[in-house]
Amino acid sequence: MTEEKKTDAKPESKNSPELEIAAGEVVEEELVEGAKVRRKGIYLLPNALTTASLFSGFYAIVSAANGVFDNAAIAIFVSMILDGLDGRVARMTNTQSKFGEEYDSLADMVAFGVAPGMVAFFWALNGLDKVGWAITFIYVAGAALRLARFNTQIGSVDKKVFVGLPSPAAAACVAGLVWCFHLYEPATWLTLLSIIVVGGSGVLMVSNVLYRSFKDLDMRGRVPFAAILLVVLILVVIALDPATVLFTAFLIYALSGPVRALFRYKTKRT
Repeated sequence: MTEEKKTDAKPESKNSPELEIAAGEVVEEELVEGAKVRRKGIYLLPNALTTASLFSGFYAIVSAANGVFDNAAIAIFVSMILDGLDGRVARMTNTQSKFGEEYDSLADMVAFGVAPGMVAFFWALNGLDKVGWAITFIYVAGAALRLARFNTQIGSVDKKVFVGLPSPAAAACVAGLVWCFHLYEPATWLTLLSIIVVGGSGVLMVSNVLYRSFKDLDMRGRVPFAAILLVVLILVVIALDPATVLFTAFLIYALSGPVRALFRYKTKRT
């Protein structure tokens, strides 16, 4: 009986995808000139940038837990920059992959979902008992749902718009709020503002409100010389008070969606 089992058993190939995955390797199928080709391993550069973005989000949580709220807020903005770079680097170097897309989405959940929520909670919402963690969870759940919906809508939605507030912009609103007011003494108005910004950002992420994506801007074409002077002016203004400028800019962007939706609704009724 034992010999029959040995005879009937099929020898496993050392190069089979199952063995490679079990050994911790990643195997993906890619189309090369119309033919499917198996690729082993991952691309280092874009995934290293994604890892750095993930680390910034993790660092923000640790800093907030230790009461260093300005560093926590700055870390979230750094994560935004790194998140913007990894996708562009992948496209420029032709190193896009399914693994990279999934990894980027998971890193975004930490950097723009969990981290801003926990920073706001440690800063202002933890004194509200159940109300505080409920508002925090609304934001975190909103980020998770927003990212899941975005992943399912790729290729089916106009690239010129986002459906719902993008999670990096929501994270910037929360981080900007903390960065602006982290030195203020606790007050009722500040607590109410925190509830509105954190809870409102969570709701806007899962709403059907449309936001401009700015992906239609041509950054490669020629522009008038005065355009570079405008860029210099913007950088100078940000450098004067980065916390206030960034918070105000992203708050205006977050409010622009509902305002435009209201104008469209009034136009239809008239």
